[in-house]
Amino acid sequence: MTDTALTVHQTSRPHGFPTADHFAFVESPLPRPTPGTALVEGLYWSVDPYHREMMDGDFALHAPLEGRTIGRVVESRDPALAEGDIVAHRQGWRTHAVVTPDEVRVLPRLDGVPLSAHLSILGGTGLTAYVGLTRIAELRAGQDLFVSAAAGGVGTATGRLARLMGAGRMVGSAGTAAKAAYLTEHVGYDEVFDYHTGPAADLLAKAAPDGIDVYVDNVGGEHLEAAISSLRERGRIVRVGTIAQYNATGAPYALRNLPDIVEKSLRMEGFLVRDHYALQEELYEFVVPHLRSGRVGLDETVVDGFDAIVDAFLGMLRGENRGKMIVRAGGGL
Repeated sequence: MTDTALTVHQTSRPHGFPTADHFAFVESPLPRPTPGTALVEGLYWSVDPYHREMMDGDFALHAPLEGRTIGRVVESRDPALAEGDIVAHRQGWRTHAVVTPDEVRVLPRLDGVPLSAHLSILGGTGLTAYVGLTRIAELRAGQDLFVSAAAGGVGTATGRLARLMGAGRMVGSAGTAAKAAYLTEHVGYDEVFDYHTGPAADLLAKAAPDGIDVYVDNVGGEHLEAAISSLRERGRIVRVGTIAQYNATGAPYALRNLPDIVEKSLRMEGFLVRDHYALQEELYEFVVPHLRSGRVGLDETVVDGFDAIVDAFLGMLRGENRGKMIVRAGGGL
C-alpha cells in the first residue's frame, strides 16, 4: 500500500462547460484510522451528470469532491468493519478514505456478478431507474415508454429494467447513430432516434406515432416538451435530470405546451434516489438472477486509473460513454 493519498478538488466555478483547469489533484500523507473507523482504499469511482450541477455551488472549493466509491478495507479499528471487506461509500474522488461503519455499506459477494455492477445497474444508477419505473411511473406490462439520454447510465438501466417488467414499445433518444444502434441491438429498445437529426417533437412522433404512456426524463428542455405532446391521457413523467441545462449559459428552454399537463391529466414527479435506499435489497432480488443468467448485460464504460477521473468526467459530459461511466483503479477487482 502506498504512503500517500490523492484527492481531486474543485478549484473554481465553471461558466458553461467545465475544463480540467477547474480541478486539481492534491497529494497528502496516507490517512490513518482512529478508534471506531477504518481506512478504505478505492477500487472503483463513479462520475455522474449530477456532479456538473453541483459544481455550480454545492461542492465546496478546494475540498474533495463527493461521489460514489467502491473500496476495500485495508486497515480497521472497528469490529464492524473487517480488513478485506468490500464497501460502498460517498466520500468520492479520493484514493483513500477514513470511514465509520455508518458511512459505508458492506457489499454482498454476488457470485458471477462483477463488482462494478454495484456502481451501475445494482448501484445508485440502477436504483434510480428502478424507483422511477416502479414507484414514480408505476409502469405496467404493455405500456409504452420514452427515455431521453437513453445511452447513459440511467437510460440503459431503465431500458433493461423496463424490458424485464414487460414494457410495450420502448423508444429512446441518443446523441449518435452508433449509440442508437447499440440500444436497439443490445439493451432492448424498439427504436432510438439521434436527436441531432431534427426537432425532438417530430422525431418522437415518428418513432411513437400512437403516443406513449410514460416518459423518463434525463434531459429536460425540448425533449420534455416533445414528450408532453406525445403522452396519452393520464400519462406519467418521471423527472430524473436536466442534462440540457447543466452547461447552459443562457435562459432555460421555455416549454410551450404546459397546458397539456392539465388537459390530458398528466402527472410529472421528480425524486431523489437517496430517499429510496430501503429498496436496495428489492433491486438485488429483481436483477441479480438475470445478471447471472446473462439475460441482463452490463452497460458500462470503464476508464483505468484514478489519474484519469477528471478526463472521464469531462468525457461523460461530452457523451463519450455508453452506459455508466466508471473509473477503475489499477488492480481493481
